[in-house]
Amino acid sequence: MNRLGASALTRWIIGIVVGLFFLIPLIATLLYTFRAQDGSFTVKHWAALGDPAQASVYQPIWTGLGNSLILAVVTVLIVLLLFAPTMILVNLRFPRLRPVFEFAVLLPISIPAIVLVVGLTPIYLQIGRALGTGAWTLAFAYGITVLPFAYRSIQASIDAVDMTTLAEAARSLGAGWITVVLRVLAPNLRQGLLAASLLSIAVVLGEYTIASLLNREVLQTALVVVQKQDGWAPAMFALMALAFSFLLLLIIGRAAGGRSGKAGS
Repeated sequence: MNRLGASALTRWIIGIVVGLFFLIPLIATLLYTFRAQDGSFTVKHWAALGDPAQASVYQPIWTGLGNSLILAVVTVLIVLLLFAPTMILVNLRFPRLRPVFEFAVLLPISIPAIVLVVGLTPIYLQIGRALGTGAWTLAFAYGITVLPFAYRSIQASIDAVDMTTLAEAARSLGAGWITVVLRVLAPNLRQGLLAASLLSIAVVLGEYTIASLLNREVLQTALVVVQKQDGWAPAMFALMALAFSFLLLLIIGRAAGGRSGKAGS
């Protein structure tokens, strides 16, 4: 009993320390957004977001945010429609290739973004000529940068499911491979797919180096531009982006939990 009590106490201490580690910077940032130049508290910085007179100042942020959301959607589609089926195929049909595949998809996390840009620049010159220079084209580069995060999330769900048995059972009942993936395997990998989607969105919303060096306007590059005119705006939009990510995390957690509860019943 004493050991159990000590273990519970240790968990509480770790939880409090980790919570403070994340909460203190967020609270400090929030207080900063309410701080006027003379040190008093004010809400005018938040009110200025809806002020028509300040619309031109914040326009780059709204444009960058729209571009980032489009990039997030395209990147998630790449993960779900291309990367996830490839992982399923490797695990089901080519298990011997899994170590090589894992090494390839985890490699981007060890390569600095600026090095990736050096290699991507000639490619994006051709992409610009063929598809234009719209910000959405960054999804091809972001699709590479999110691979390590998406892989770990999806692979954890794959390891927890006997995909071979499920696939063989569905095939024996006459289901095609598309049906097997969409109606049999994907529901069982739902938690990993949702986590991979959330991580992909978080990476896209927080990425700056690639977008800046490839001269694309996204949320992070827009914040740098607006900061020169309004030093409070980046902090406010950063808090809103974090709140949006936290809301997505809650939704995904509820969705995954609801699915697990139905499966358990």
